[in-house]
Amino acid sequence: MTAWEESRRAFTDAARWFTATTALADGRWESPGLGEWDVRALTGHTSRSLLTVEEYLARPAAHVDVATAADYYRATRSIAAGPGVAQRGREAGAALGDDPAAAVTAITDRVLALVAARDGTEPLTTLAGGMRLADYLPTRVFELTVHTADLAVALGVPAEPPGTAAAHALRLVAELAVGDGRAGALLLAATGRSALPAGFSVLRGPATPEGRSGP
Repeated sequence: MTAWEESRRAFTDAARWFTATTALADGRWESPGLGEWDVRALTGHTSRSLLTVEEYLARPAAHVDVATAADYYRATRSIAAGPGVAQRGREAGAALGDDPAAAVTAITDRVLALVAARDGTEPLTTLAGGMRLADYLPTRVFELTVHTADLAVALGVPAEPPGTAAAHALRLVAELAVGDGRAGALLLAATGRSALPAGFSVLRGPATPEGRSGP
């Protein structure tokens, strides 16, 4: 497989895992989800990992400003830490309507078909600036994987992502940790030598509000 094909497969697998996990909510939309979010808002926020692909592809970029997925997260750290993320999650949850699981399935099918018709070279306009689709999509794999795991925990079901999606998400974690000088702490914790500092995050540094990831 090419890198684009691998990324697209990971995105597909992560999106299908999200859809399948959402179907297990079974009326528990007002139950606690993550931090200040209930299950509906958490589901809404996670659905934005799909909807932003659709939204940004509709806004082609004139040039590339952000070269990698890791650069995207570094560029959007202040946005991700702001109160707007929580509110957008609640609004996205409300927008899923009376049957959020069906809405998520429809969104997933629509966006996966959209991505399947692309080759990854398409320039799109993100919050951080212009990016190629191939460089932006790994951020969506990460968001889908992390927040579907959050959703699984909230619903009391196994939080084990597909291997393709997990590998892509962990690759991005490693890239961020190395680039920000946090690889040592992460390696020591991952091998059972020491615990991570309270609030440790490769996304926004030591203070990570509510466990949320990116915008």
